[in-house]
Amino acid sequence: MTQSRPAARTSAGQAELYNAVKAMAVSFEFKPGERINEVELARRLNVSRTPLREVLNQLMVEGFLTRSVNRGFIARLLDAKQIHSLYEYRAVLEAGIVRAACERATDEELAELRAFVERSRDEPDDGEATRLLALDEAFHLTLARLSRNEEFVRALESVNARIHFVRWIDMQQGRRSHTQGEHMRIVQALERRDVDALPDMMRSHIGRRLDQITDVIRTGFSTIYMRDQAEPATAAPANTTTSGERT
Repeated sequence: MTQSRPAARTSAGQAELYNAVKAMAVSFEFKPGERINEVELARRLNVSRTPLREVLNQLMVEGFLTRSVNRGFIARLLDAKQIHSLYEYRAVLEAGIVRAACERATDEELAELRAFVERSRDEPDDGEATRLLALDEAFHLTLARLSRNEEFVRALESVNARIHFVRWIDMQQGRRSHTQGEHMRIVQALERRDVDALPDMMRSHIGRRLDQITDVIRTGFSTIYMRDQAEPATAAPANTTTSGERT
């Protein structure tokens, strides 16, 4: 018994460290292309370099960092083509998710999803971007859970984290006006069990053109490099339309 307790604390501490560093990566607190100074970061987080190195390696595997022989760990780039690829992947993934949810969710679960969307519509479009994005992510993750497929859930959580910052910028720019209406139309199609129409509805809801993503990224760069001068309320979240208005 006494030997297991330190291990449990170590595991919890490692998870906390992972969450802290991942939050920094998700919100681009590490600037795009910036070398991660492991000594400075370890001192800042009050940890030794060994557990920190394990976390950085994991984040590299997950696509949040890269690694160079000469420079060590490097923050991911904010690259329009890569973000566009992630949106394409998300559209295909969620088309499969919504089809599975349509086939497997109970009427009671769909009623709960409808109630959630109705509550979400009460949030003003000019509300806090972090809150609005959390509501939108919750809708899509709920659909993933209704698919009864944990691999869908994990995959969606992963891609959401990698595009979280870009979607947050969308919310900052007030591009939420059609999102809730589209969510309700998806719920209505689920209630009709319209399994053939739903995948195209979801792809249309999520789809983004490369030029739209490029415009959002320009704003993202400005946000990242002006962050030190910004008010706390406008700093990037620590979490993770025409189609330009969709999330």
